Amino acid sequence: MNDTTHKGTALITGASSGIGAVYADRLARRGYDLILVARNRERLDQLANRLTTATGRSIEVVAADLGNKADVRRIEEILRTDSSITMLVNNAGVGGAGPLLVSNVDAMEAMIELNVTALTRLTYAIAPAFVQRGAGTIINIASIVAVAPEILNGVYGGTKAFVLALSQSLKHELADKGVRVHAVLPGAIRTEFWDIAGMPVENLPQGMVMGVDDLVDAALAGLDQGEFATVPSLPEADDWNTFESARLALQPNLSRSEPAARYGVRSVA
Repeated sequence: MNDTTHKGTALITGASSGIGAVYADRLARRGYDLILVARNRERLDQLANRLTTATGRSIEVVAADLGNKADVRRIEEILRTDSSITMLVNNAGVGGAGPLLVSNVDAMEAMIELNVTALTRLTYAIAPAFVQRGAGTIINIASIVAVAPEILNGVYGGTKAFVLALSQSLKHELADKGVRVHAVLPGAIRTEFWDIAGMPVENLPQGMVMGVDDLVDAALAGLDQGEFATVPSLPEADDWNTFESARLALQPNLSRSEPAARYGVRSVA
């Protein structure tokens, strides 16, 4: 079912396939016009044509490689100047499954540039405009490795931990300014990610692999329910709430004038 209410424009990165393409489909059906960003122009055009026919929404495609600084600047300019944009979906990213110590360091640096630097710059480009308007939504696609970095490549886990931490900070800063921040933490999803990461999804236990449509539908349901962080396969919301409560409970004692007594360090102050 398509929603005829116009909800502004959603800019989606990594939109040509997988998670980004399904977000494009769902958001168009919810009443958003779209700006679709990815490297593959042919795929973008095919998706845009299909969604325009199915939904009647206005869809613009922008071929850009967010691993390229000049292309990142082009997308930043769109975010800063297009007042119709009401949602940013930071989905573009790359992963790694191999052990950190046998991974190519140049590939790891490129991963950081895309997963961290590009995402940060795009977020910085749109956040002031959302604050000025008093409304807007930023969706950051993180991963379960943000809280379980032992599972896959350590740099990949580190980049997604950054995405989660940035999202937590943005939520803290922007919640009273009308801006929604939503972090999505997928587990193993049936996309091209695994082939690119060098671990075909067919090699994983199939009981832990979720379909991309289910992931996005669950993520949007979490957004609708007011969640800050959505882990689509987590059975109980209280499990995340317990994790978050434990993290927050540390804060009063994370910075004090003296070492904890258990270290037996005598204060010289």
